[in-house]
Amino acid sequence: MQRKLNLLMLLFSLIGGAVGFGVSEVILDKWGGEWPWIVVIGLYFGLVALFIGLSCLVAEMISPRLNGPSWRQRYTGTSWKLLVPATLVMLFVVGLGLEFVYEINAGGAKPVKDIALVIDNSGSMQETDPDNGRYTAAKSMISRMDSDNRVAVMVFSDQTNLLQPFMQVKNQAAKDKILGEIDALEATDGGTDISRALSETMQHIQDKGDAGRGTMVVLLSDGFSDVDLNSALALYKQKNVQVNTIGLSLVQSDGSSLLKSIAQETGGQYYDVQNAGDLSVVFQKIYQDTGERTLITERTGPTQNSPVYMIIRIAALALIGAGIGLALGLIFDNRYLARSFGVGGVVSGLLAGLLLEFGLSGEGWSDAVIRLLACLVLAGVLALFTAIIPVKENGKLASGLQRPGSAGRAHDGFSGRSKDNSSRGF
Repeated sequence: MQRKLNLLMLLFSLIGGAVGFGVSEVILDKWGGEWPWIVVIGLYFGLVALFIGLSCLVAEMISPRLNGPSWRQRYTGTSWKLLVPATLVMLFVVGLGLEFVYEINAGGAKPVKDIALVIDNSGSMQETDPDNGRYTAAKSMISRMDSDNRVAVMVFSDQTNLLQPFMQVKNQAAKDKILGEIDALEATDGGTDISRALSETMQHIQDKGDAGRGTMVVLLSDGFSDVDLNSALALYKQKNVQVNTIGLSLVQSDGSSLLKSIAQETGGQYYDVQNAGDLSVVFQKIYQDTGERTLITERTGPTQNSPVYMIIRIAALALIGAGIGLALGLIFDNRYLARSFGVGGVVSGLLAGLLLEFGLSGEGWSDAVIRLLACLVLAGVLALFTAIIPVKENGKLASGLQRPGSAGRAHDGFSGRSKDNSSRGF
């Protein structure tokens, strides 16, 4: 048993982690939100593990410092056969399972999946927002929604019009239909009745008949109307429906106070926007804060600062790191390497989990850099641990001689393959 380090494996492992990150980011960018998140996250970690395993295998074939020349001469064929099952398949399953656990809502809270957009279309909007920036922002938000979201669009003046009933944005065709309805809107000269808008929006929420899906309302207005908040918001508070409000170019303090009160009493947020061109940013922030939660993206919504989900994420990454270490041990069919890489994987996973937990911010490029660093930590720290926890070469005989009574028993791997090809197990 010796402590030793294969520097070539360390280098190749880091390269593999970086390549795995790049391929996985393509999957995340292209299919994140369209495919179920548990599948996307499972693929992410499976691909990272595959490229780390591939790189380590190639490095050890070039310089068999950890397994010894006997492994390279006799067992590399089996290692190639085990590569995909031990990395891609196994870590896909592990990642999928851990993501499923991470998405469970503690305390019975329902994730927001249904969003009602309630937009002021009164006559004053022709001066406040002549270029219809509010509708551009709403369309941008709809275009970014995940396939399991449903959206309804209501416009109001002194009357309230249900422009689009709740509809699942399952594909681009569904999104295009909703966007077309918004594009067909015409301006009105009516006044502003926020009380009626709240009442009819809640009626539609009740009519959708799916209590298992959390619902959120985004209400935008530039005006003020008399509202009995106790009666208007009673059902919203009873059903835990947040109302996020946006005041656009408000000059009356009454209008601002009203929208703030609506948001505060329902657990939502109020946004004061002076320029209609800034609405897209606000709409996008509201959507990002609906409570999305995956192992590799920023946690938003009510669980954003939850210590429970912080611990779950870090523990999940530790298990994923241990899984990658075990996968390398299986590839090399060496239980000593599995132990060393496994312990190193736990440490690297803990570090990667801390990086993700405290480094993710919701900013695209910044978060991508944090995920890259996490992948490099998973790959690099793991490969260093053979210098800390001693390992033993595969099939090495003491002093190059066969020990008495050891015929056919020189292999120290998982499978128990020996020099006479008999099977022994541990």
